[in-house]
Amino acid sequence: MNGGTAREAEPVRTAGTVRRAVVTRLDSFGDVLLAGPAVRAVAARAEHVTLLCGPRGAPAARLLPGVDEVLVWDAPWGGFDPPAVDRAEICALADRIDADTGLILTSFHQSPLPTALVLRLAGVGYLAADSVDYPGSLLDLRHRRAPHAHEAEAALELAEAAGFPRPDDGRLRVLEPPATTELTGPGPYVVLHPGASVPARAWSPERCAEAVRELTAAGHRVVVTGGPGERELTARVAGEHALDLGGRTAAPELAGVLAGAVAVVTGNTAPAHLAAAVGTPVVSLFAPVVPAERWRPYGVPYVLLGDQDAPCADSRARECPVPGHPCLNSVTGTDVAAAVDKLLGEA
Repeated sequence: MNGGTAREAEPVRTAGTVRRAVVTRLDSFGDVLLAGPAVRAVAARAEHVTLLCGPRGAPAARLLPGVDEVLVWDAPWGGFDPPAVDRAEICALADRIDADTGLILTSFHQSPLPTALVLRLAGVGYLAADSVDYPGSLLDLRHRRAPHAHEAEAALELAEAAGFPRPDDGRLRVLEPPATTELTGPGPYVVLHPGASVPARAWSPERCAEAVRELTAAGHRVVVTGGPGERELTARVAGEHALDLGGRTAAPELAGVLAGAVAVVTGNTAPAHLAAAVGTPVVSLFAPVVPAERWRPYGVPYVLLGDQDAPCADSRARECPVPGHPCLNSVTGTDVAAAVDKLLGEA
């Protein structure tokens, strides 16, 4: 184990190549996509990059350029329903990790130290992370993130501090998605994705269906997307006016559908970040339970809708704490149609 006290703002190495690196992001699909630019920065100097992620983030990890190996582990300190601590599982994970350098990526409110302990047990010699808490010998670089940095930007800044400079423009990217014209049909379309990972971030089905009608009336062809567990929702929202692709797109196919769209309408959820990764403008129905400055669509044109000063702001609530969900349900279908037209007018 590497002893001593963590250094602040001192890079790992300024020249040469790192043999094997591990980057960790143990959260959801969207979080892993936001880690992509930092992963590419590490990959530009490392001979081999392992991405350690949770089960919900694994499909996104397999889409990222620069990743040589994906390790999936359900950490006891993350997720909506974390597993119990299992010593044998932790030891088995430590035995699987082969790296000399580690970059631990977390959200602004999370501690990297449990992950750092596991990586130390795995024999990783150099570890860097953003950390408010004193890390003792768990980190070699204790970095301080900028107070209002976007999550993607914060990850890039940590990578730079650890000796991995930006190799490109730093935008979100995924591997080339498959062609999806057989799913969507030919011609331009707008995607509306009504689901969200937690209810507090979701626009109501009634408002989503209203937006479909308004977009159709404005001359747009609308495609509604959703996961396998959202088929009832997508059918309700699509109605007779839109094409319902609920449950018909795995992660690569969803990337292809979003890449073919002229705009994507969705909440603060994974498809917003996947749309950004394929370069498609986003109308973001953003509930302020987390700050938009950290989680808005990154690197593409976007319009932010929703009351960012609502009483739920910064609460990180999963269920809306305000009756009627006013931060989002105050947004109308007409508002969304106008936002789409604004984005297309700027394109």
